[in-house]
Amino acid sequence: MLPIDPTADPCRRAWLPCPNCDQGADCVECQSAANCASHWQYLLSSQATVVHLQCPNCATLWSTDTRKRTVRRYKAA
Repeated sequence: MLPIDPTADPCRRAWLPCPNCDQGADCVECQSAANCASHWQYLLSSQATVVHLQCPNCATLWSTDTRKRTVRRYKAA
């Protein structure tokens, strides 16, 4: 497992799903599209619509273009 990036700051957050562990998939607050206090990603940097993120749960690093992002859909309980 990778360490958390030394530039990661908990004050800079993004609420996008982790492509590796999908933390928050069972969270009622996340399912309501709210900004959950527990399930977020470190926002390391951004370039226009491209964001560079790290998951605090599994330390996965990835980038995504938010312009092309689809909304996460959850199954009804």
